[in-house]
Amino acid sequence: MAAISSTKASTDSTYRWHGRDRAGKTIRGEMQAPNEAFVKTALRRQGIKIVEVSKARKEFKFSFGGSVSEKDVALFTRQLATMLKAGVPLIKAFDIVSDGASNPEVAKLLRQIKSDIETGMSLKQAFEKHPLKFDSLFCGLIGAAEAAGILDSLLERLATHQEKILAIKSKIKAALFYPITVLMIALIVVLGMLLFVVPKFQAIFKSSGRALPAPTQLLVDCSQFFLNNWIFILGATSFGIWLFFWTWKRSQTMQQNMDHFLLHIPIFGALFKKSAVSRWCRTLATMFTAGLPLVEALNSVASAAGNHVYFTATKTIQSEVSTGAGLSLSMQATGVFPNMVIQMALIGEESGSLDDMLGKCADFYEAEVDDMVKSMSSLMEPLLITLLGVIIGSIIIAMYLPIFQMAG
Repeated sequence: MAAISSTKASTDSTYRWHGRDRAGKTIRGEMQAPNEAFVKTALRRQGIKIVEVSKARKEFKFSFGGSVSEKDVALFTRQLATMLKAGVPLIKAFDIVSDGASNPEVAKLLRQIKSDIETGMSLKQAFEKHPLKFDSLFCGLIGAAEAAGILDSLLERLATHQEKILAIKSKIKAALFYPITVLMIALIVVLGMLLFVVPKFQAIFKSSGRALPAPTQLLVDCSQFFLNNWIFILGATSFGIWLFFWTWKRSQTMQQNMDHFLLHIPIFGALFKKSAVSRWCRTLATMFTAGLPLVEALNSVASAAGNHVYFTATKTIQSEVSTGAGLSLSMQATGVFPNMVIQMALIGEESGSLDDMLGKCADFYEAEVDDMVKSMSSLMEPLLITLLGVIIGSIIIAMYLPIFQMAG
């Protein structure tokens, strides 16, 4: 039996364990848990005799395609679904997919899962041994599919779900990549001019003996400050950026504040909201189609939107639905879902087609995200080029003002 993966929280760590099952066979696995005692308790409940439990160390290593990415998991899911649809036995399907994997880590992972299945584990239990690759949503759907005997069709639906989620993430990254790249280039150009170009002009200005215009004097002062303190500035900036992301990753309060902030920033806030709503609807529709009870499905959906505001809202909805409240009314009470999604959920509840209605909402907001990314790309290109021109142009004008004065 594989260990039951705990609900992931911001304070959970990864623990590696090995022990013996009831038959005396040595088994190993990983588990996300708040502490070592939690791991031991969960393993004992499954009848596993513990040999060793240790906290996994973070490994920093250079690799060339050596990790298993979300894209790898989506591709493997699609391939496995295709094999099963064609009538290939499960073990043989794992052999074919692992042999054809271009990433050695993916091949290794699939061979481990295949080995676990051959020893009598269910597919869900084999996946649960790798919580860093397969989340609770993935494992829950696989378990429901095995119980209902619809593994091939649900794997196909799960692959589609993963591909659409990856497409949304890719669009968000595309929307952010261009402005960040342009701003980084602008920063490098400005620093280069302050550190290498302005000092050369400063020598010319000094030899003229004239008082410098205010813009030029400000530019010279900035250049001198950077030249005298560049080590301190570089160190402080690097440490500040590292501390910010370190805190963001580990502090739940910081995550909540940043997620709330991201939803309200100009232009990009609407994009993040639509992306979160799309992923939320798509995930709940997929879970509901698999036949999972609504309350159980909401437990896995909570983290699917990728934003703490929607995580909190989903937990509130789950609590209210478990006491008999309607899904649409519970969604409306949170105040974070668009009216169209609430109305579609209401129609789905009344007509018994909740999964279909939520799927249509997901399609609509995915198209909205796609349109927004295209609009933002065409709008931001001239804006950023103008900004870059103003910054560099201002520096050049400030450098040449004294020369214009001398010529006059």
